Amino acid sequence: MLVYKIVSLEHYSEGKILRLKEGAQKWLKHSLNDPIAKILAKNSNLTNTQLETLLIDILAENMSVKTLKYDDKARIRLSAVSRGAFNRTLRQARWNVIQSIYTIFLLGYLGVLEDTRLDPYLEVSNKLRSYMKAHRDLGKKATDEHLRIINMLHQELKTSLEQLSKPRSMSEKL
Repeated sequence: MLVYKIVSLEHYSEGKILRLKEGAQKWLKHSLNDPIAKILAKNSNLTNTQLETLLIDILAENMSVKTLKYDDKARIRLSAVSRGAFNRTLRQARWNVIQSIYTIFLLGYLGVLEDTRLDPYLEVSNKLRSYMKAHRDLGKKATDEHLRIINMLHQELKTSLEQLSKPRSMSEKL
């Protein structure tokens, strides 16, 4: 007598969700523990929980073939939460991002972004862009020289971000 194992789509989905969860959590831990990401997050309008939730939502939308339900997204969080808590945190994160963007719009509209006191922030923004490009371009062809340059950029960015995170850094009377 032959016994056939019944494989339902539900079980397949659970396995796929488990692999997605493990991969997402590994990426989240790596990303959230990056020293530069930590400095940026600490000085952003997002709590760590909101940042994690927002990243999961974006990652799930971009990486998953099938749209994940909020229950599944909630299970990806590093600390398990209910769907309601996940949705509430996601709503707060999105609201904080929108408010931050509108703050930039307002400052631009009022001409504040043209103030020379903001030049160091723009320089760091350009360094961040260069660092990310160098990091992406690195791939498997990394030489000692490439690694040295990326490490130097990393340290320079870390120092600059720590200095610019102090409110007095916007003062002309430094």
